[in-house]
Formats: sequence, structure tokens, C-alpha cells
Amino acid sequence: MNTWLRVCVAITLTLVLQIGSQSISAHEQEQNGFIKDDFASLRYSFPLAENWSAEKLSQATLYAQEIGSSSVIVMHEGKLVLEWGKTNLRMWSHSVRKSLLSALYGVAVEKGLINLNTTLGDLGIDDRPPRLSEQEKQATILNLLQSRSGIYHEAAAESANMKKGRPSRDVFRPGEHWFYNNWDFNVLGAIFELKTNVALGQAFKEWIADPIGMQDFRADDVHYNWEKVSLYPAFPFWISARDLARFGQLYLQLGVWEDKRVVPEDWIYASTFPYSKAYEGIGYGLMWWTHPSGAYYAHGYMGQFIVIIPELKIVIVNRVFTGTPSMNCLSDEIKEELKPYIRPVGRQQMKRLVDLILQAKPTS
Repeated sequence: MNTWLRVCVAITLTLVLQIGSQSISAHEQEQNGFIKDDFASLRYSFPLAENWSAEKLSQATLYAQEIGSSSVIVMHEGKLVLEWGKTNLRMWSHSVRKSLLSALYGVAVEKGLINLNTTLGDLGIDDRPPRLSEQEKQATILNLLQSRSGIYHEAAAESANMKKGRPSRDVFRPGEHWFYNNWDFNVLGAIFELKTNVALGQAFKEWIADPIGMQDFRADDVHYNWEKVSLYPAFPFWISARDLARFGQLYLQLGVWEDKRVVPEDWIYASTFPYSKAYEGIGYGLMWWTHPSGAYYAHGYMGQFIVIIPELKIVIVNRVFTGTPSMNCLSDEIKEELKPYIRPVGRQQMKRLVDLILQAKPTS
């Protein structure tokens, strides 16, 4: 790495990781992912939980800091237990976007805008050469939501593991095989906009963010990442930890917020049911991961998590900083050089963090 690039990386890291620790203008706050808000903490919106062990919560927070988390939120029975880190910083959601989109599909289905049995052939969906086969065009919207489309076309925002593990084309018929497939997820974004005639960001703001009082999300916080391999872009959300905590609480409350129905209850049950066995006892629903205990979670690259434990009425959000909207202007070279400075939080580390948090809950 040349000297100029080293300087750029150092400056970027300094600006990003220290942001919020100094007095900055409202414009600078917004450019770097913050929304100006004198009442940033969730404690102004939710009552504080009682009888949790402060000592054990401190141990959990220290562990979160040790493994590289940038913020953690814990809710219990609709009350705030723990809020640590830069919880109002709008960051890249990575694959948590899929669970956010799942909620939008639930609303669209309830509105009668989308029929899950519609096939890609019915919709006229195709892609760049090699184009979809007649067999692939028989995949339904439901198959895509389950990640069981049987379509293994190249896709935007694929990880190395996705590319390496992708089956050959036409080996499996739609519905036969589960494969965590960005093609399915990206096309679902396009189908949603086609059938509802509403942009993803605007729909999320009007249908979910505004009704549950999200404080930071804006309609233009859904971006579109295009790649030459496919006609369909990935659609990352930029969203804060505290807004994700509200989203998790919405699901814990089975889609109701302040006596108003936001997401259909039947959809929440359907989308968090394990239709497929993913690995190590983990299942997959409609763009949600499921656990044998009855818990379920959204999971994104580097350690973005929303964990919902219905039996205990607990929601846990973990974020790892991987960028803010203002970092879109950085070159790909600089972004690559930043990666070694980000410590990923894996599933096992998240399990340990959840265990530490649960040790702090009231014994009753």
C-alpha cells in the first residue's frame, strides 16, 4: 500500500471510529450517519427494566467491546435493559436487509398486492445470459422467500462462499433444495417494487419505520448496488441499532405497535418457521434464521444481529461498524484496506454474548 493510501486509510478510520466523541455540526452528523437528536437514547422512548444484574451486564458489555461490537441493545418485556455504543449511527445492515424485506412482503401480501404463488414466468422475470431456463421460470415468489428457487445464476453482492458453493444450473427443481442465494433475495427486491409500485425505502418508511417510531431511518437509506453479472441489484439498508431494536420489538409483539397492527401476525409465524435445515441445527424461514429453542434472528456480514427470544420476551441487537452512507464515496481500494481493521463477530461469539446477557436477567 503506497503512502498516500495509508494516509487516507488512517484519516478515514480516525473520522469514522471517533465520530460522535467531539462536537460536530448537524450537517457533519448527517453526512457521517448520525441524525441530530438531543434525545438519542432509547430511554426517552422506553421505560427502564429493573432487577437485571448491573455487574453481569458490565461483563457482557466488556465482552462485546473485546470481540469488536460497536453497539449492543437489550430489551426485555418492552423495557430497555442495555444500550451501549453509538446506537444512533446509521450503518450498513448487510444481510439483515433480508429480514427487513421479509416484513415488507408480509404487509404487501396482506394488502393483496403480492400473490406468493406467482411464478417468475408469470412476472416476466429473466436475467443476463445465460438466461433463465423454463424450469427456473417455474419458481414462485414463495420459493425465493424460502431461498429454495433452484436458480443459481450469478448475483450482485455474492460472498466468496456463495460463489464457491453455488450448485450448477437446473440441477434442482424449484422448491427441492435450500441454498442461501443472493439471486433470490435481490430479485425479491425487484419483484416487490414491480408489484407494489413503491420503492423499497419509501415502503419501509411508510409501512414500518414511521408507524413504530424509528428515529433515524429515511426513505433514501436503501441503496441499490448494481453489478454486471445480473440485472438485479442488491439493496443494502443503512439503519441504526436503535431502529433495529424497535424492529425486533415489533416482531416480539407479533406485529403490533401501540395497539396498531403493522405486520400481520400470521406472517410473523410463517416467516420464522424453519422450512429448511441450514446447518448445525439452525433452520431458515422466510428470510429469517431460526433456532431450535424457538428463538429466531436476522444476521448480516461481520456480525450484524437482531436476536428475538419469544419465550423470554427479549430482543438483542448487535452491530459491528462496516461503514456509513458517507463512505460510499470511498474508492474500492480504500474500502478493501479498511477491512483488516474491522473485527467480525461470528455466530459462536454472538452466542457467547447472548449467554452473558441472559446470565444478567432477573432470576424470577
